[in-house]
Amino acid sequence: MSIIKVHDKEFSLYIPQDQIERAIKRVADEISHDLIGQNPLFLVVLNGAFMFAAELFKNLEIDCEVSFVKLSSYSGTQTTTVVRELIGLDRSLEGRNVILVEDIVDTGHTMRYTIDKLKKLNAKSVRIASMLFKPNAFQYDFEIDYVGIEIPNDFIIGYGLDYDGHARNLPDIYKIVEQ
Repeated sequence: MSIIKVHDKEFSLYIPQDQIERAIKRVADEISHDLIGQNPLFLVVLNGAFMFAAELFKNLEIDCEVSFVKLSSYSGTQTTTVVRELIGLDRSLEGRNVILVEDIVDTGHTMRYTIDKLKKLNAKSVRIASMLFKPNAFQYDFEIDYVGIEIPNDFIIGYGLDYDGHARNLPDIYKIVEQ
């Protein structure tokens, strides 16, 4: 499908599944190389990162653990500056190497909030692995350690990303068609 409609918006095919999976494999290889022997804790930010996390874990070649948090900073097609924590952390981070797994980093508000919280919980280190990164929207100076694909500041859906709760199940990524 090259054009799809979700709610009141049209979206065109932007990044096919095979390109996404190659990028995730590259990220997994980088993480496996950098963190061999460290047993990191991957903290997956739900809902959007679930597909990225599943593919990432299939490709990791290191011992590791996983946990989940649910955060939200979007309303419709717009990001907000307010991060809502919907489900919290369920384990101690004391002395752990933590990798935040995010579907997309755009403004960085959610990551800034989460990094600050993890540091207060005495994580040994905090790194970020994001399937997608919008450098033109990014408003902070911290590093995104592992990036699958850099994209422009377009609103996108698919492969875990949604528009008001819909289209997460699409195997490809679509961008909004401006009308």
